[in-house]
Amino acid sequence: MNDLTQLHVTFDGNVATLTMDAPPVNALTRTLNDELTIALDRISEMDEVRVVILTGAGKVFCAGADLKGRAHVIKRPGDLLAHSRRTRECFHAIRECAKPVIAAINGAALGSGVAMAASSDILVVSENASLGLPEIDVGLMGGARHAMRLFSHSRLRRMVLTGMRVAGAELYRLGVVEACVASDDLLPTAHEIARTIASKSPLATRLAKHTLNVIEEMSLRDGYRYEQDMTAAISKTEDAREAQLAFREKRPPVFRGL
Repeated sequence: MNDLTQLHVTFDGNVATLTMDAPPVNALTRTLNDELTIALDRISEMDEVRVVILTGAGKVFCAGADLKGRAHVIKRPGDLLAHSRRTRECFHAIRECAKPVIAAINGAALGSGVAMAASSDILVVSENASLGLPEIDVGLMGGARHAMRLFSHSRLRRMVLTGMRVAGAELYRLGVVEACVASDDLLPTAHEIARTIASKSPLATRLAKHTLNVIEEMSLRDGYRYEQDMTAAISKTEDAREAQLAFREKRPPVFRGL
């Protein structure tokens, strides 16, 4: 993906790492927004990639919307609507990526950064990370609906109405993230989780993420019925048969994605 300028994509086995690099604070510029969408769409159709790690270069994960660049993007009638649509689709590209996305949050994730985190499947943070919705301080809003998937009613409203940030250790205490580790351990921790996921059947992983997305807003009855239907579908694959055979034979399975 050499055509990307603010997003670096590297591959390690079946794991793709997407590093946002829009100095100085990885604000969500139009370029970064579009490149994230492009990269995630491409990765969705790359069989060799089974897991994605999303992180930021430097000391900040993503400081939110690019307010300085906003004036250059919104000039004519209709530009604001188009800009809002592109931003929404960036977050949906994370959530709807066919491969699980692990957010390795290396510093502050604010506004749009929170939306990225909430759109990911698994979150790990460094000790100096924080999540915040500071838009109240600049007369804007954004990211609150995504953040509702992470925080309780009272905490979310306090964040929105005061601009408070929640630090990494507190995020772990609240159960928002899977781990809070030293900065040097952040990517190794994300890669450890990624390698575990990559060792599973790629068909089962893909269908599991799709199913989780679909049933999230369903009733208990409808959601579990859908999950049962997807279980029946995956059970007919060669990977499922190999998993069960390997379990009986007490050996590691060899998945072919079939």
